[in-house]
Amino acid sequence: MVTTTKLTVQGVLQKLRKLYKPPRTFLNFRTPLDLLVATILSAQCTDIRVNLVMKTLYKKYRTAKDYAHVSRKELEKDMYSCGTYRMKAKHVQEMCQMLLKKHHGNVPQTMEELTALPGVGRKTAAVILSAIFKKNEGIAVDTHVLRVSRRLGLSKNKTPTKVELDLMKAAPKRSWGNMTTLFISHGRAVCTARNRKCDQCVFQKECPSSLTMKRKDLGRAS
Repeated sequence: MVTTTKLTVQGVLQKLRKLYKPPRTFLNFRTPLDLLVATILSAQCTDIRVNLVMKTLYKKYRTAKDYAHVSRKELEKDMYSCGTYRMKAKHVQEMCQMLLKKHHGNVPQTMEELTALPGVGRKTAAVILSAIFKKNEGIAVDTHVLRVSRRLGLSKNKTPTKVELDLMKAAPKRSWGNMTTLFISHGRAVCTARNRKCDQCVFQKECPSSLTMKRKDLGRAS
């Protein structure tokens, strides 16, 4: 029977840093508010699409006041191509109204204050804190991070919140900031949802989901 060496979060990060040099976020932005809006729009939507939509939004919306005072129908029209546009427009508008009411139109700098905003969960807040304020208060777990973490055996959990906790416990706080984009980079390039390229993966021998080693895909929902 062939035994495998258990992968660790820090060991995985060390190898991924040699392979990828990703930005702190794949979303384009000018201001903290831009990134906050873009991150909300990114739910169930590609970063490429969001970046295209944001180019249009830049021309019309520069402040929280602009988003708060525009008609809901107009905002929905501007966000239409991002999918679930009605809900996203509602969240963005209500979020900006709260920013004006409680934060003078500025984006707050703590996890607690950010997650109190409409439409802002831990994932969005973690992106903002890391990319804008260089604060590591959480790890943004999207579909790529979830899949890569489970396949590599770094977490057995199936929800973003629980996977985030597993990763936070296993890595020092200083490593949290770029963990998301490193995992996303690997998830897009090699550890894809379909037709994963295990033969090109630096973890193919140790990975408990390695197709090369004829192992079961732990990333699959069961």
